[in-house]
Amino acid sequence: MYKSKKFSYGYKEYEEGDKSSETMVADILADPEFAELEEVVIGDWGNAWDYEAQDIIDDIIENKEQFSHIKSLFIGDMDFEECEVSWIIQGNYENLFSAMPQLESLTIKGSTGLALGKVEAPNLQSLEIICGGLPKEVIQSVRDANLPALKSLTLYIGVEDYGFDGSIKDIEELLEKSDFPALENLALVDSQIQNEICKAVLDSKYMKQINRLELSMGSLTNKGGQILLDKLLEFPNVKTLDVHYHFLSDEMMEKLEALPIEVNTDEQNGPENDEIDCWPMLTE
Repeated sequence: MYKSKKFSYGYKEYEEGDKSSETMVADILADPEFAELEEVVIGDWGNAWDYEAQDIIDDIIENKEQFSHIKSLFIGDMDFEECEVSWIIQGNYENLFSAMPQLESLTIKGSTGLALGKVEAPNLQSLEIICGGLPKEVIQSVRDANLPALKSLTLYIGVEDYGFDGSIKDIEELLEKSDFPALENLALVDSQIQNEICKAVLDSKYMKQINRLELSMGSLTNKGGQILLDKLLEFPNVKTLDVHYHFLSDEMMEKLEALPIEVNTDEQNGPENDEIDCWPMLTE
C-alpha cells in the first residue's frame, strides 16, 4: 500500500475565494507531509462542475521534479454531494504520462472534457476511469496505449446520455488491438450493453491470461449469465468473477455461484422483465 493523503477543498473555502483548481498543487507542495507520500488523492477543487482539472494537471507537469516520488495519483475523488460524476470537468492527461514516468497507478473520476491522448506509461500497473459515460476517443487512447506493465484495467463504460458515444465495436477493437501482456485484472463495468460486453470479453485474447474478471454494475441479464456459464470454465486461470449489481434471475445466480471459482453476485436488481429498466449503477 502507498502512503497516501487526500487533498480537497470544502465549499466554504471555495466560496470565500481563497481556494480553487489554481491553488491546489501549490497547497499540496506546501504540505509538510508531501515529501513522505507515495500517493496523492485529489478531491473537490471547488466548483468542479464549472472549473476543469486542467490547471491541476498542468501544475503537476510543471512541478514534475517535485512529484517524482509519487507513484499513485487519483484526480476527482468526490462523492455526489460534492459533485455528480457526470458534472466533473476533467482535462487532457497526455503530457502527464511523460512527466511522471514513475507512475504505477492512475485513477480518474469524471469524463466530461477528458482526453488521454497518446499514452506512454512504461511503469503504469493500474488504470481506472470512473464515469457515467466513457467517450469513444478515450477508449481508443486506451486501445492504442503503450502499457507494458499494466496489470489492472478498470473502465466504466456508462451510457450515451452521460458521455458514452461508442458502440460494442469500440469495445471489441479495444480488446482485439490493445497489447497488455501483463494484464491480470480486467473490469469493463457499468454499461447498458453489459451482455454484449460480456460476450466480447469472453471471446477475447485476454481470457487466457487474466485471473480476475469483473462485469459488474451494468445491465447484465440471464443472457450474459449464460455466456459466462458456457465459456468461463474454458479458462482455468480465471479465479474470480465479479458481477455485482445485475439483473440475473435467482436460478442463474445459483448456477454462477456453483462455479468452482470465487463469484460475487451481490446486489440483485430482479430478473429482467418488461417492468424493469436495466440501468447501470453509476451514470449521473
